[in-house]
Amino acid sequence: MERTLVKMEKVSHLVGNAFVKLFHTLALFAIGGAIFWAGAEKYMGMAAKGHFSIDDILLLFIYLELGAMVGIYFKTAKLPVRFLIYISITALTRVMIGMLTASHKAELGVLIACGAIFTLTLSTLVIRYGSYKMPLDTGLEELSDHMPVAKKKDVKND
Repeated sequence: MERTLVKMEKVSHLVGNAFVKLFHTLALFAIGGAIFWAGAEKYMGMAAKGHFSIDDILLLFIYLELGAMVGIYFKTAKLPVRFLIYISITALTRVMIGMLTASHKAELGVLIACGAIFTLTLSTLVIRYGSYKMPLDTGLEELSDHMPVAKKKDVKND
């Protein structure tokens, strides 16, 4: 009886893990498809206008970073916080440019956006410094902020 319960528990864990993996994969494809669709739609709208503004280009960078974030999450099942910060910085830059082009004056909102960008930049510096001093083994060197340290070979003195 006890063996049957243990087997049932193992099977339920396997089935549950398979469903979670399936949902995870389908959700990432859906999110990636939505990002692609939204980016393509915005790009076509920009092309129909006949010109691109800096605001439009920054929006395309936001879509690019979102796509990269989904791709990294798909490969590693880890969400790099730095990408969210980069997206936030780009979005705040868009907002700041929008404020400046609308009024052509520096107002309090521009100063607040600059302060927020500065704070996010400092947080990126802290995260990068932390990942340099205390690296995690992600298996993806391109996400790392430092060069991998070569392992020392045993040197025999002759």
